[in-house]
Amino acid sequence: MTTDPSTYVRQREQSARDVRWPEAPDPLPVAVYDNHAHLEIEDGDEPQGLDDQLARAAEVGVVGVVQAGGDIESSRWSAWAAASHPAVLAAVAIHPNEAPAYHAAGRLDEAISVIDELAAQPRVRAVGETGLDFFRTEDEGIPAQMLSFEAHIDIAKRHGIAMQIHDRDAHAAVLETLDRVRAPERTVFHCFSGDADMARYCADRGYWLSFAGNVTFKNAQNLRDALAVTPRERILVETDAPFLTPTPHRGRPNAPYLVPVTVRFMADELGIPLEELCAQLAQNTLEVYGAFTD
Repeated sequence: MTTDPSTYVRQREQSARDVRWPEAPDPLPVAVYDNHAHLEIEDGDEPQGLDDQLARAAEVGVVGVVQAGGDIESSRWSAWAAASHPAVLAAVAIHPNEAPAYHAAGRLDEAISVIDELAAQPRVRAVGETGLDFFRTEDEGIPAQMLSFEAHIDIAKRHGIAMQIHDRDAHAAVLETLDRVRAPERTVFHCFSGDADMARYCADRGYWLSFAGNVTFKNAQNLRDALAVTPRERILVETDAPFLTPTPHRGRPNAPYLVPVTVRFMADELGIPLEELCAQLAQNTLEVYGAFTD
């Protein structure tokens, strides 16, 4: 168990990827926030520390990051990062793909208890990422996922904070669960992966949809269709760094400083001025998570 969260770090598998950092995009005209990133994961030919990542982001108009956890260690690191840096807020959770392993080890209750304790910290503003994933988890792991998801929903509601949902190949089950147990007041679909019909359904229930770099991918017309029908006041943007690097840098390391690439693409798709979209994204982020600084 990590005793000092500041020392925690994970390495992304390099394999045969192009691990060069993409060049920095032009700064945005209005500052925005990265709604979801995993900055504890080191990537790239020259790994960047948290301070460097935040500085690079600020230079292009990305002035804050919601750092998301997925297990006990990364959630503790996320809470530490938020408490240590005014440009960071934290989300804490047991990822749905981690829940079966904790359950098999007899530690799921313990893990959920840790998340509950972390959620009480003032700069922990969301429970996430939690939800359901029917892509990577076998059928026997689904009950543990569901147990964990419902426990995380309860934590978010009791602490009065937002919730970030991970939903992969589980749209119907996620939506049914939110309807059945009542979603938290501020519910965000992290890296939204549905279509236009699902986007309308979510917007009707007051959920926010967060779009990542994959909205720029050639094979992601469903995401562009979803973006087109989502009310502007329900749109968020994220990197999911170090994953889902937007076109034209797909496959290379991702970080908050690349948010402007996705935001410019979204503005073009929506046919609205870049300044207008940036201002709306910033307003939406602060509505969901509250102010980054007092």
